[in-house]
Order: sequence, then C-alpha cells, then structure tokens
Amino acid sequence: MESSFIAWLRTQIPPHPQLRLGPGDDAAILHLTERADCVVTVDLLTDGVDFDLTAVSPRRVGHKALAVSLSDLAAMAAKPVGAVVAVALPRHGGGKLAVELLEGLLPLAERYGVAIAGGDTNSWDGPLVISVTAIGETTAAGPLLRSGARPGDRVLVTGSFGGSILGKHLDFEPRIRESLLLAERYELHAGIDVSDGLSLDLSRIAAESGCGAVLDAARVPVSEAAIELAAQRADDLTPLEHALADGEDFELILAVPPPAAALLLAEQPLGGVRLSEIGYFVSEQGLWQIGADGQRQPCQPRGYEHVFD
Repeated sequence: MESSFIAWLRTQIPPHPQLRLGPGDDAAILHLTERADCVVTVDLLTDGVDFDLTAVSPRRVGHKALAVSLSDLAAMAAKPVGAVVAVALPRHGGGKLAVELLEGLLPLAERYGVAIAGGDTNSWDGPLVISVTAIGETTAAGPLLRSGARPGDRVLVTGSFGGSILGKHLDFEPRIRESLLLAERYELHAGIDVSDGLSLDLSRIAAESGCGAVLDAARVPVSEAAIELAAQRADDLTPLEHALADGEDFELILAVPPPAAALLLAEQPLGGVRLSEIGYFVSEQGLWQIGADGQRQPCQPRGYEHVFD
C-alpha cells in the first residue's frame, strides 16, 4: 500500500539541513534562499491508469499532467514558478503525441506564470507515461501543511465533489488563485487537495495533525456529476458516496479556526467558487460521520489508494 510505503520511507530518509519538509505532505520544502523556501512536487501519470488515450485527446492529458502538480502547490499555498516535464512515448506516433501534449499543457502554464524549464523524453513499447515536476515558492503567509489542524478547527472545502470520471479529472482548474488569496487574507491552519477521495484525504490531514475529524455528510456539496454517475451505474452507490470516495476532484480541504471560518463563509471571497463547512476537528484520533440521527459514528475513509507489493 502507498500509505505504508510512505510511512516506511519517512523513517529511512536522513535529515538534511536544507530539507524543511520531506515525504508525507502534498509537496516537499527546500530552504534555498533567505527570500523564500522552494516547494517541489512531482506527479506521474500513465495511460490506462490516469487517463485513456483511446477515449480522450492528448491535449486534455497534457492539461491534466500539469494541473495535478499545480494542485499540490495550491494545497501548500505556494506560488508556482516553473516545471519540468518527462515523457516516455510510445515508439509509434510518439512525435505527434508529444506535440499535442505540449499544446494542452502550455495554456495552463501561461495562466499561472509557470515557466516550462525543460525535461526529458524517452520512447518504448509501452503506453504513454508523463511526469511533471512543479516548483513553487512560499509566500509571506508561509506554507500550508497537512499537520496544522487543531481540535475545534472547522473543515472547509472549495467547490463540489464526486463524479470526476465524467470529465472533471481531466479538465479541472487547480485552485492556485483561491489558495493564495485565502492564505494571504485569512488564518488557515492546514490544507490538502482532494486527489484520492474526500473522506480519505480528510483522514490524512487528521492523522498528520494528530487529531480526528467529524464529517457532517448532510453538508457535503455533492456535484451534479456525482448524481449523474450514480444514476448511470448499477453499483448501488449514492451520489453522497461518490462525493466521499471518487477522488480526483482536486478541490481544497482546509482546517480553519472558528472565527476565520465564520468570516470566510459569510464573505465567500472566491467569486464563483463556493466555500462550504462540512465538519470539524476533534482531539480524539480517527474519522467520524454524523448520521441521520445526529449521532457521531465511526467512518471508514474511502478513496483511491495505490496498491503494490
């Protein structure tokens, strides 16, 4: 399992004077200059796992490849600076594919001032693999970590959840502008982007912060796509269950102290992106859900976990 491997990895990597934050968060932090720390993240996407080139255009894949790494920077409230891109291309048709990937990636890079600084290419007899390493810098507000949630903090989220497989997982906009604005103007304690599932990623903030979280399911913003997907599939999953577990929503989960949370909910400063309160953090470790009877009951985090031996 990915989570157990990361836990083991954290015990093996020796300390380094310039490594401020290593594996376990959305990105690593390196101290390079006195002006700002360097925030680095990498994501690897594979045809047949993260997208299906028989069904989607390479331009959409190029967009997603950069967007997932920028979403990690958004989770850290870091300002994007640059990126490098590595691809393993199929031997046949790889040249045309590489051009179209870049055509999908560049408009997003331009919107957020990201310099595509280089990368590497290779070819093989397997499917397309693309890896983007994004580089950002901390701001005056400092990095937003997974480990800062405190009992009593409110759980706030951007946007809505579920059904991303119907298109959002390819076409989403990383919450860079939203994250930087919120970190600059309001007190935030912790953050994460929802890549693997709302309930699973919420449990990760709680675990890293040494506390627990209570999820008010009735207040989770369920997307129209989740409703559509539940109607399409004969798997007996409700729209809410899709919202809690589908993943690849790439929205933000934030731990916010109560006064700041009340202000955020009243002001709704993100324009067309709505902020919703869906729960709170508690001192007892674990994840709970408020049931229909109003009582708190244990909740099993669900979502996508990379599994390997």
